[in-house]
Amino acid sequence: MTSNKNFPALKNDLILRAARGEPVSRVPVWVKRQAGRYLPEYRKVSAEHGFLKICKTPELACEVTLQPLRRFDMDASIIFSDILVVPEAMGMNLTNTDSGPGYSNRLESPSDIERVHDDIDIEETLGYVLQAITLTRHKINGQCPLLGFCGAPWTLMCYMVEGKGSVTHMKARRWLYAHSADSHRLLQKITDVLVRYLIAQVEAGAQMLQLFEAHAGIMTQEQFREFALPYYKQILNRVKQGLKAKGLSVPMNVFAKDAHYALPDLSNSGFDVVSLDWTMNPSAARQVTANKVTLQGNLDPCALYADTETISAKVKDMLAQFGTGRYIANLGHGIYLDTNPDHLKAFVDAVHKHSENMLSAQE
Repeated sequence: MTSNKNFPALKNDLILRAARGEPVSRVPVWVKRQAGRYLPEYRKVSAEHGFLKICKTPELACEVTLQPLRRFDMDASIIFSDILVVPEAMGMNLTNTDSGPGYSNRLESPSDIERVHDDIDIEETLGYVLQAITLTRHKINGQCPLLGFCGAPWTLMCYMVEGKGSVTHMKARRWLYAHSADSHRLLQKITDVLVRYLIAQVEAGAQMLQLFEAHAGIMTQEQFREFALPYYKQILNRVKQGLKAKGLSVPMNVFAKDAHYALPDLSNSGFDVVSLDWTMNPSAARQVTANKVTLQGNLDPCALYADTETISAKVKDMLAQFGTGRYIANLGHGIYLDTNPDHLKAFVDAVHKHSENMLSAQE
């Protein structure tokens, strides 16, 4: 059950059914970063307003969220925003440069944690995201569910300590060794805010939640189990409990990129859906997870540079390995900015076509 603000009735609940492990008439599909720079209509809006203004203006965020739905038969939409708005709300100075968004006041030492605030008013600091969610739920008109999301604590910590994207993440990784207790203190502050933020997203109208861990692959398995997984579980349990107290419930999805070693832990973590990057073998993932969770993924985003016939063949093979039950089709990471939109359409249409054929053959 999701928030009821006189929203239009939902016409396509395939992704919600798949997340719960229920039968579906076809495999649902959506794509990470499906609203974004590969679309000429997005580039037009971005050229006029800029990335951060789009994120912080509900009407603009709604418009770009809806853009891919006008082109493709997607089974889900995801609100246009950025994971870095949460640390900004906590006191970090978010800027956008040619190399991407980052913070001008990075955390250089543990003493800087004192200027990171976890007692923020979510409505006051992040209300523009919540307003965008509510507006988009109405504008979608029940075409498909709307997903909310946030970055995982470790990924946000990386940006807060590094100040920007990094290849090695040396500064953030150093903290885990040199300042482990302070790392936990920072991760807990981030977690406390994320819990309230995700609950607020569902109250605003989000029908499913996605937790993005972009930097799991730079941790050892031991570090993942100490500095990442406990905070995932805390977010999951506290959000579920908080929603239950309000009479609400939505599926929750976790994506820990490059964390092959963590798949057994993730499948036992309580999340409804576990997302896979493109380097993970679907058949092996099914064996490891033993059908305890729904899997999401995982075509290589670069596969969309192939011709449409090859894309269709790749999708057919992917579906054969994943099967049609407890499965949500997606790319193994976000769509790349120079992807031909027609090739994304070929991907989406192939998922629907081949999965419908597979399900018909099972009858």
